[in-house]
Amino acid sequence: MDPYEDNPKSIKYHVKRYLLKNRVRFTGKVAVDLPAGNGVTSRILQEIGCDVKPFDLFPEYFDIEGLTCERANVLDKIPMENESADIVLCQEGIEHFSDQFKSLQEFNRITKLGGSLIITTPNYSNLKSRLSYFLSESEKMHSIMPPNEIDSIWMNNQEISNEIYFGHVFLIGVQKLRVLSRLAGYKIRQIEFTRIKPTSFLLLLFHYPVIYLSNYFTYRKNVKKNNGYDKAYQARVYKEIFQLSVNWKILVDSHLFIEFEKVEHASNVMKGLQSVHKDFEERT
Repeated sequence: MDPYEDNPKSIKYHVKRYLLKNRVRFTGKVAVDLPAGNGVTSRILQEIGCDVKPFDLFPEYFDIEGLTCERANVLDKIPMENESADIVLCQEGIEHFSDQFKSLQEFNRITKLGGSLIITTPNYSNLKSRLSYFLSESEKMHSIMPPNEIDSIWMNNQEISNEIYFGHVFLIGVQKLRVLSRLAGYKIRQIEFTRIKPTSFLLLLFHYPVIYLSNYFTYRKNVKKNNGYDKAYQARVYKEIFQLSVNWKILVDSHLFIEFEKVEHASNVMKGLQSVHKDFEERT
């Protein structure tokens, strides 16, 4: 047993609890686990009755009897047929992906319509993370240097793979994760709370009124604009963004833990988008 899966300070604990809570919904489903790491979550998925497909850039770390982890780079192509997975679990992975939008599009390709994409990642939207970035662009103030070529190369073994496994170079906040996922054909189904960061909670007590009012004024200003979209659609999108901005749980949570639902194919999303800037022929 992995020592972290029963430790409330570990994201593995919260993922395990979530999967067990949703056992009935997930039983019998095809579940992709990428990156699979040492395999503890793949094992839990198997125990709740999923048909598990583990993948990782370095499957040599996978150590679960009865399951085989295949080598896969999400930026190339996951060796799965189109729309063959009911669930795609990306646990602590997206912050390592150099092209997050392309990764989400690839997840969309293998996810069935109505299927789930579950993403966990260190919460770059909590107030402590924002303060750390303000002070030094570091993930953890006073303890970790900003991303660099010494500390941020987590795995580089050219004899096994010519790919580099980056550290937390590409940390992502809830707003960017929301929009990239939406552009890739997903919508937020639910957000799971993990645990409070004490420093973030203290910052929230002093600064929440300012955070709320600032975001509210911005929301009201923009919802009145004519951006060429249906007004009801525009108001709905901006309201979702505003609600995420002032969600106190997100502002204090240690991790982002979001289940997305695939609502359309990624290629179809692009057809409904409008350019903010004029088309080329309009400028000539």
